[in-house]
Amino acid sequence: MSGWVVVAGLGPGAEDLVTPEVRAALAQATDIVGYIPYVARIAPREGLTLHASDNRVELERAHHALQMAAQGKRVVIVSSGDPGVFAMASALFERLEEIPEFAHIDIRILPGITAMLAAAARVGAPLGHDFCAINLSDNLKPFDLVEHRLRHGARGDFAMAFYNPRSKSRPHQFARVLEVLREECEPTRLIVFARAVSTPEEMVTVVTLDQATPEMADMRTVVIVGNSTTRRVGAWVYTPRSAPDGGATS
Repeated sequence: MSGWVVVAGLGPGAEDLVTPEVRAALAQATDIVGYIPYVARIAPREGLTLHASDNRVELERAHHALQMAAQGKRVVIVSSGDPGVFAMASALFERLEEIPEFAHIDIRILPGITAMLAAAARVGAPLGHDFCAINLSDNLKPFDLVEHRLRHGARGDFAMAFYNPRSKSRPHQFARVLEVLREECEPTRLIVFARAVSTPEEMVTVVTLDQATPEMADMRTVVIVGNSTTRRVGAWVYTPRSAPDGGATS
């Protein structure tokens, strides 16, 4: 029997946000590969082997999955959110490019609801116009590049979604992110701090830029920064679908 690799997004946390397509792949799998917290979301069953591994071993994880598929196993690599957004889909193709003998393997990428979209839906429609997503971690790129992209995203008047904003090993960097935003944006710019959306630990806070502090974010938080037209309507936050003539206003 031919093996295959599926890279599947488990969504932001709630089980009812896992797509039927992903559930079907999990039901057919012989092996599950992924980061420890994500593999822990998969219920054990007869005929299924769980392969949990630590963070920062994405390429080794991808290689292991390809090896098992080459042996005829049906492998699902699990990611949180969407596997193509700062997750395992890219790592799999990076490894595949390095090992051409795996090129024949049947590979599918199954989308999921990424944390950015779940957070945006919770508060309304802050990504209703042009937006960008930036991973603030400097694990795979220098922080100078993070700052460069952040500054130009703000100058382009994009709404912005930030992943991995603040960790224990780099608590100072998000403070610098807020400094850059204050240099480029007005103090009343709306910011959404959405932590663990769709889980029992969910906490969502909306503040203005001048009220934001680094401690409002951690690694389970997605931060959404509105553009210059983003505003409140009652309890909701939204960005109009049209932009004023003349380009960016910030």
